[in-house]
Amino acid sequence: MRTFVVVVLTLATLSPTATAAPTGPVHRITDQIARDLAAGLADTTTRARITNAVLTSPTHLADLGLAGPLATKIVTAERRLATAKGLPESKLLTIRLGHEKMADQLRAGALPKIAAAPDDDRAVTFTAYGTDGRKQLPTAQVSDEPVLLVDVDVERAVTLGMNVLRQVLPAPAVSATAAGYWATKIARVRVSDVQEPWFKGDAEIFSLVTGFGLDGKVRVDTVTMPYLDEENTTYYPNQLLVHWNAYKYDLADVVMMEDDGDTNYRALAQAIATALLTIVDGGAYIPLVDAILGAIPDSWYTDDPDYVESWYTLAEQGSGVLNGASARGWIDTVPYFVREF
Repeated sequence: MRTFVVVVLTLATLSPTATAAPTGPVHRITDQIARDLAAGLADTTTRARITNAVLTSPTHLADLGLAGPLATKIVTAERRLATAKGLPESKLLTIRLGHEKMADQLRAGALPKIAAAPDDDRAVTFTAYGTDGRKQLPTAQVSDEPVLLVDVDVERAVTLGMNVLRQVLPAPAVSATAAGYWATKIARVRVSDVQEPWFKGDAEIFSLVTGFGLDGKVRVDTVTMPYLDEENTTYYPNQLLVHWNAYKYDLADVVMMEDDGDTNYRALAQAIATALLTIVDGGAYIPLVDAILGAIPDSWYTDDPDYVESWYTLAEQGSGVLNGASARGWIDTVPYFVREF
């Protein structure tokens, strides 16, 4: 029988105080481009391109077809954002309607304000920019005037980020048999603290599965969980979480995280890789939880919740509901045999 450990933590739990976090590099980039776009609203063509786009769906800034200095600023912001998130350059900046009820105001010709989606869920106000200057808007309720939010395409960022993690973090080969192998499947999952306030889009959830590979060295596998959008909602993903043919021992650890837009994947991968490479296989399984948590920069514990929940001691042949260590969620797992043909 194999046993494995799943570890996920909530930043809100680990943060020592409820004080607002310092503005991060991603927010500084989105705030500046929001200010630039707001200045561009004075031009009727620019305003039409932006408002028509957001009335349809969230749109990448690079796809707005803007020209001149504003287009150059978007290119520069995309480059800076990719660096801040440790990702290759891509179309990551988006603009969207702050709330669906604002659509009618836009269609009626109301002049919107543009803001960067706040990077702190505990923020009381945030700054929105318009042709008439800046204004502080409350986060507790939806604004009574149309607001367009500049944000990060976290779905695309997670996809690119998983590639970065796979390139940096070790993941040796797996064993192959004629019959197949056992895996651990998530039948149901329920967590809290992933629902975003009105001014933020959905978070993207992913997990890092770690353990000792067949060669005795630490390995890390990535698992994306894009369905985990709402808190206190039960999901039935039937998703394979752990592939046991990849591990030498009967234990593994899993760290579940979410990208609110501020995650730097390369920094995360390098920090974890450095910590894990110091762990040597001594002929028995060594828990990797402390090494992973110790590798995460302290600044990540003062921002939005980038970690979700933690579970311990899942058995390869075990099944049933396991409550999280921080009482913020549970998972229901079952063993699943993957047949090979």
